[in-house]
Amino acid sequence: MPRSRRPLTVSTEEFDAWIQEALAGLPARFATLADEVSIVVEEEPSADVLQDLELESADDLLGLYQGVPIDETSFFQSAGELPARIAIYRGPILRLCRTKAEVIQEVRDTVVHELGHHVGLDDEEMPY
Repeated sequence: MPRSRRPLTVSTEEFDAWIQEALAGLPARFATLADEVSIVVEEEPSADVLQDLELESADDLLGLYQGVPIDETSFFQSAGELPARIAIYRGPILRLCRTKAEVIQEVRDTVVHELGHHVGLDDEEMPY
């Protein structure tokens, strides 16, 4: 009988510090792009997000880009549009990872993936 894995237990402050460590380790071209978006930590993806993306489990989503990709923006963009943001989902990442190093790598990979959406790439076009 397979054992269920217990999620990594980390304080909010420690997780936030790991996020900062992950962001500080982004390659220069991604760090520049990261400056263009808000990066926020949320505990779990909402039921609405899971439904919109047709996902059955919160564990299937580690991060989410929300905004207009830069290849679709223009000077004539309508006013009042929210700035681009990337949500990092703490719960799914902590359930996936076993160590601090794994969390930092997963956050870094997730941010790079979501920044790919920021520049207009589809999932199939991502570098990994």
